[in-house]
Amino acid sequence: MVNYNSRSDMGQISELDANIRSDLDVRVADIRDSEAVMACCEDVDVIFHLAALIGIPYSYLAPRSYIQVNVTGTMNFLNAARRLGIAQFVQTSTSEVYGSAQYVPIDEKHPLVAQSPYSASKIAADKLAESYALSFSLPVAIIRPFNTFGPRQSLRAIIPTLASQLLDRDVSEVHAGSLHPVRDYTYVADTAAAFIKTIGCAIEPGQTINLGTGVGFSIAEIYARLQDICEVEKPIVQDAERVRPDNSEVARLISDNALARKLLNWEPKVSFDAGLKKVVAHLRTRGLSQTSVYYR
Repeated sequence: MVNYNSRSDMGQISELDANIRSDLDVRVADIRDSEAVMACCEDVDVIFHLAALIGIPYSYLAPRSYIQVNVTGTMNFLNAARRLGIAQFVQTSTSEVYGSAQYVPIDEKHPLVAQSPYSASKIAADKLAESYALSFSLPVAIIRPFNTFGPRQSLRAIIPTLASQLLDRDVSEVHAGSLHPVRDYTYVADTAAAFIKTIGCAIEPGQTINLGTGVGFSIAEIYARLQDICEVEKPIVQDAERVRPDNSEVARLISDNALARKLLNWEPKVSFDAGLKKVVAHLRTRGLSQTSVYYR
């Protein structure tokens, strides 16, 4: 299911090989439309609910949009799943719901702290999914990825925007926000594998499961690694427009993935440096002519 827009843009789906595309039934609809959601969920066994507004900076400007999409949209899917007797509902959460770590590594019992309107909307969506599991015995699993990265990720994300600026010969200095925040990065193929492992898995309804590597890197550390991989050195400049408000910045997020290992028999396979190399290789192959709008 992809969101309607006037360009009929299907995002990364448009880059798939034709033989894969032919196996997909792509529906164009808005998750805020309950009737459209219901129609898309008919004759479906498993729902992977990944649709969301995810940009944290934009949530400061348009918090109502985040409630409408992330909370109301989730409720529409939960209602459809309940009425249609869906066998498995997988709610996609985010490590941002924890706020700055009160202890590390962060397990699923860590308090939830809404340090941005985005985080608040995702906490609400997760709790709504949990409530449907407990109230209606809906088979819900709440999968909580820490930062996922990989090729084709939007240049609004930190790793591709740093790498793109390093590779762009027309850029003399690299712009970023705060350099101290620490995040736990999981390669996209590993995240996808965990989602797939939830199918048919004996998970208690409403169970939350963290996905992460258990290792954190600061933005400054990531930049140093990317300079080595790109074989380019440029000064990095902190851009005030990219810095979150003081009380909204999440300083450190590092996952405890013990529950994912136990329940899903899952562990990350791709190392952080190997993943960074894949991102850089993709950007070099794709070219950078259309990317600079995101970081200038």
